[in-house]
Amino acid sequence: MTTKKSLIRGLSLTDALGIVIGTIIGTGIFLKTGTMSQLLGSPYWVMAAWIVGGLLSMTGALAYAELGSMMPEAGGEYVYLREAWDDLTAFLYGWMRFWIASPGSIAAYAVGAMTFMGGMVDLSPFGGKTVCAIIVIAFFSLLNCFSVAFGGKLNSVMTAIKILTLITIAGGILIFGEAGTFLNVSTPALTYTGFAGWSAFGTALLGALWAYDGWNNLSMVAGEIKDPKKNVPLSLILGILTILALYVIVNLAFFYALPIAEVLTSNSSDFPDALPVGTKAAMTFLGSSGVVILSSAFVFSSLGALNGSILTNARVPYAMAKDGLFFKQLANVSEKGHVPVISIVVQAVVSMVLAVSGSFDQLTDYVVFASWIFYAMVTAAVFRLRKKRPDAPREYKALGYPVLPAIFVIIGVLLLINTIITSPKSTAIGLGLILLGVPFFFWFKKTREAK
Repeated sequence: MTTKKSLIRGLSLTDALGIVIGTIIGTGIFLKTGTMSQLLGSPYWVMAAWIVGGLLSMTGALAYAELGSMMPEAGGEYVYLREAWDDLTAFLYGWMRFWIASPGSIAAYAVGAMTFMGGMVDLSPFGGKTVCAIIVIAFFSLLNCFSVAFGGKLNSVMTAIKILTLITIAGGILIFGEAGTFLNVSTPALTYTGFAGWSAFGTALLGALWAYDGWNNLSMVAGEIKDPKKNVPLSLILGILTILALYVIVNLAFFYALPIAEVLTSNSSDFPDALPVGTKAAMTFLGSSGVVILSSAFVFSSLGALNGSILTNARVPYAMAKDGLFFKQLANVSEKGHVPVISIVVQAVVSMVLAVSGSFDQLTDYVVFASWIFYAMVTAAVFRLRKKRPDAPREYKALGYPVLPAIFVIIGVLLLINTIITSPKSTAIGLGLILLGVPFFFWFKKTREAK
């Protein structure tokens, strides 16, 4: 391996679209509706949260699309933050992703997949769910070491199967579901007024946004997308629109199949032993076999999102290392595949450690708040770079500028304020974990300047 080798543009528009959709669709669509219903109590409001979450994600994606067409480089948000703000802000973003957000997500997908798998087959002969999760992380990381084109094609196939699965489940419920009625959608169970109501909606919206999370991952592999100035914006916009349509249809099917009382007692922190809302809804037309079928869908959906996360997230430490702000070995690119193999391997090791420790859920909860700080700052970068680099080539300009990017930033700030009020301890710990990177930034910077 040698740092003289560089990444190549091996991802087509189809691959890019598969990355957007594939990294978004995990298990959130099957699980979050129950938790959101417990917060809001009304199918109307839950559906509204899903729609607002999709529109908000689209608003952010439009801003990212301008930045991606302007700077089609590996690293995505790290590059945008570096160019718009400063090296420290970009480094802290990369620090958070490298140690917590990326490996935490990968570990969560792997353990989640094996948890559902364990409900169908006995995993003890293979070492149990944790050992199987480690094997899964290692396997998909190895596949992504071959070439970016191979990883992209694998992701596209898995994404197509996930889309077909969601359509089949929703269609089956709406067409064959026993005793289904659209009257369920209009039946509220709980009501809130004033600040309590908006706070509950904000918390539910965060749940929806978690299920939409991943659309930003495409920017991380912008340096490997063919014709990026056209394909990055196009795949972001088409991908979010596809996800929004799928999520609305699937949730409509859930509420069509189940009375709100059934949704309220679905799997969540309050009812951990209950069936997920997706499984309950599927059982209305699949019977008891719905448990196995939905569990299989959970496993496959998690593995698809796992593959997309491994493919995209390894490019952030690669970009940091190229700038001399991280361990230089992470910038190495393989001779044949032209992929950052060492970055992928190290990412896999950190993910395995989190999977074994079982701390990934708690850690990712801590940085959800911090992630939205960076999302808002990246979107605000559109404004800053319009002034800082007015003559830079922009083959795509954010639709609805300046109104839509401003709305995204404002709503992002409001969500952050709501999170501080409702979860002050978690937000403080999350910020503390990120600020731990400050002394390391100055060490890397000093090392770079000494060369």
